[in-house]
Amino acid sequence: MQKKKSRIDFENSIGPWLGSTVKLVDYHLQEAFDSHGIDITKEQMIVLKTLNEQDGINQNELACLTFRDKSSLARLLSKMEGKNYIMRVQSEEDKRNNEVFITSEGAKVFDRTKPIIQEIIDIMEHGINVENKTIMIENLKKIQNNFKTKLELK
Repeated sequence: MQKKKSRIDFENSIGPWLGSTVKLVDYHLQEAFDSHGIDITKEQMIVLKTLNEQDGINQNELACLTFRDKSSLARLLSKMEGKNYIMRVQSEEDKRNNEVFITSEGAKVFDRTKPIIQEIIDIMEHGINVENKTIMIENLKKIQNNFKTKLELK
């Protein structure tokens, strides 16, 4: 019995285009950080951005907000503590949990990333009008919601 070959149209599928675009953005963002002498990764910048908005957040909540598993976040936070960007404090309410805080050094580094991030955003959005940008964001939200709904059904 011969199996029927399934053909995936990668060229006209959203997934490969999303993936390659994310890799391009990541590459150019890291290059920009490096060329400006900022010792940070995209993942560290996301943590600093989150803490800038919600300082003192529980480490488990931070893992959820940054879409990281607990062990990879713990490794990332250890590196960031070594750079004095963040500090972890044992929770008073539950000694098993840590609260994560941005340090003054972390806040300075995060502030230094903002114009670089804006530069990358300007490059990304060049030639895309507001209407197309809005539609693109709506579609990306739909994709994210599709995955959230799938997870909720499990």
